[in-house]
Amino acid sequence: MGDIGRKFLYRIFCVLALIVAVYLLIDLYASRTLDIKVIILFVIIFSVIIFGLIDWRQNYAILRRQEQELKIYKLYIQPLEELTKDIRARQHEFDNHMNAILNMHVMIDNYDELVAAQSAYGKEIYGDRVRSNPALLRISDKILAGFLYSKMISAPDYVNIDLQVLSREIVTMVSEHSLVEIIGTLTDNAFESATDELNQVEMVLDSRADKMIFMIKNQVRGLTMNDISRFFEKGYSTKKNREGRGLGLWQANQIAKRHNGEITVELLEKEGFQEICFRVEI
Repeated sequence: MGDIGRKFLYRIFCVLALIVAVYLLIDLYASRTLDIKVIILFVIIFSVIIFGLIDWRQNYAILRRQEQELKIYKLYIQPLEELTKDIRARQHEFDNHMNAILNMHVMIDNYDELVAAQSAYGKEIYGDRVRSNPALLRISDKILAGFLYSKMISAPDYVNIDLQVLSREIVTMVSEHSLVEIIGTLTDNAFESATDELNQVEMVLDSRADKMIFMIKNQVRGLTMNDISRFFEKGYSTKKNREGRGLGLWQANQIAKRHNGEITVELLEKEGFQEICFRVEI
């Protein structure tokens, strides 16, 4: 019998022992044969049983957390492997692109036209490579790398994503499951808010003083300071279809608070639009 089977039988025994002990205690009290020695004995028995039940709950919570971490690992380690394959494949293309850029002067003899053509070609390459950010391969948290990559490649095609990795060593005491919930909520909101016109999303990943720092900024219009002040209220949403909305930011903030972290939000006024910036340090 495995450890799980033995623990299950032990918990069943604790429950049955508690029922029997309560029955005997009531029976002795009713027959007026209850004395101090019996009471002490029952206190000891109850203590052992209660300790067993507490141990069961703690082990169950640990087991559930481990199951969640395993699911997260299986879910996002594959996107990381795909990112690795994608980067390796693009390395073979790099020389061809460089040769094309360097030899444009053979076909174009006008300097201004040459610069414009090289610039356009470079931007086209960058736009194609932006969602295969090689910096993700170098960070220490491989699950987080795989998760971010999966989010980037699943974003709408019109979203222009700029990811900056400022620290390769991502240190945090928070579980992978909690990080995925928080960062997933923030990235989903940014991508959902993007439009064909307001399509720029900037992300920064950093780590300082044993805490992970994640910042995400996207372009919006029409937000007010009243909206900002209510973002973390349960059930509040600025989206037109509010049914089932307004829980993501509230839940993410609750998770951050439970781990002594915080999520801050800032609204910046730009010419013709606004920028909303979420920052989590945890």
